Amino acid sequence: MKVGFRQGRFADASRPNWDGDGPRPIDWFAWYPAAESAIEAALPVAPWPEGWFKAGAAALNAPLAGNGSRPLLVYSHGTGCNALQVEWLARELASRGFIAVGVNHHGNHNAAPFRAEGFLCSWERPRDISVLIDHIVAHPDFAGHVDLDRISAVGYSLGGVTATALLGAIMIRSPFEPGANLGRGPREFPDLADHLPRLMGESAIFRDSWARMSASYHDPRIKAALLLAPGRSVQGFSEESVAAIKVPTRIMVGGADALLPSARWLQERLPHSTLDIVADDAGHYVFLPESTELGRSSDPVCCVDPPSVDRGGVHRTVVAAALQLFAA
Repeated sequence: MKVGFRQGRFADASRPNWDGDGPRPIDWFAWYPAAESAIEAALPVAPWPEGWFKAGAAALNAPLAGNGSRPLLVYSHGTGCNALQVEWLARELASRGFIAVGVNHHGNHNAAPFRAEGFLCSWERPRDISVLIDHIVAHPDFAGHVDLDRISAVGYSLGGVTATALLGAIMIRSPFEPGANLGRGPREFPDLADHLPRLMGESAIFRDSWARMSASYHDPRIKAALLLAPGRSVQGFSEESVAAIKVPTRIMVGGADALLPSARWLQERLPHSTLDIVADDAGHYVFLPESTELGRSSDPVCCVDPPSVDRGGVHRTVVAAALQLFAA
């Protein structure tokens, strides 16, 4: 089946951006089954950083294939990453009949300058996904073509935390607050915790968001979830809220990923979940796209796997697992 691609932007008027001078922006990217007349080609956009990752062809702005309804997949990226980095999964699922849509989370993606607020306030991310679903369901190119009984979520790293919140988990502590003992910040923002006192003192927008940490972001429209190497922040969820989740969930992680203990912690408390080790020697970044030579030389940590790990093979395993989970 041919694959189409389109992108767009809208705003969530219910929340301000981190500067407070406008509503929160939502940039989205969609892969979907395209009409047979569509012509697939290299896209004018590719996963950032530019040139680091391989990407497949799709038909830009092609019409959606057929008149029936399609299952919808929504994707949340890892901290400091971007939605285009899921194109390997989204494109494959689109070729099998899915509408797959990812969002860039404001202040926490690498297509724009990082914001400490976007890294600290991870609970704003599930709201991004919920308003994204609203937007896609009503969008002129997709309206009437989304099967509302077949909406699923995929999240990678911090995106796995986002997806778990959408299932009903409640965050009761941040990994970056004093006493959390989970480090000062991620690789992309190593001094993140140092910004917390300043923002609490200077930014009313940040304080308002921080006060929403323990709100419920449950979206009952999501009927299944695939969590790829979920982040340490899952351990900030209340165990009671995780245990109350009824949604079928599959957790996949590399055997050499430093976040494997977090994945195990979540799976042990999450009913109706399974845990798969995708490869014994695979690290955290095996779920990013396959890399180019530029990527491999620029950032070996993200782009180079051990000789025993076939990143493309891992991706094919994930695609098969996703199809099995979402079909059920």
